[in-house]
Amino acid sequence: MAKDDFTLDDLDGGRTDLAEYESGMGPAKDLEAVYDIPVQISAVLGKSTMQVSQLLKLGRGAVVELDRKVGEAIDIYVNNRLVARGEVVVVEDRLGVTMTEIIKSDRG
Repeated sequence: MAKDDFTLDDLDGGRTDLAEYESGMGPAKDLEAVYDIPVQISAVLGKSTMQVSQLLKLGRGAVVELDRKVGEAIDIYVNNRLVARGEVVVVEDRLGVTMTEIIKSDRG
């Protein structure tokens, strides 16, 4: 399996199969109460550190160098928690992100 392919087993720790999700009989049914809760999703292209005096000198057209290289994966956060890495894509006239790697949490 390519590194950018993942299955439902990757997301739920392999505890159930797809048929249970589709039938509404598995863990997805138990999660229906949280489906409408909004979450904040952030895709971070990179970071930079500078002094306030440098920040105030920035003007239109200024370039801020980030800590990432072209083609390097970006970080995807849900509610300020790193959950995945991905790539920037263009969909029609908008930017989007495609997930290429799910970050497994140490919390269980």
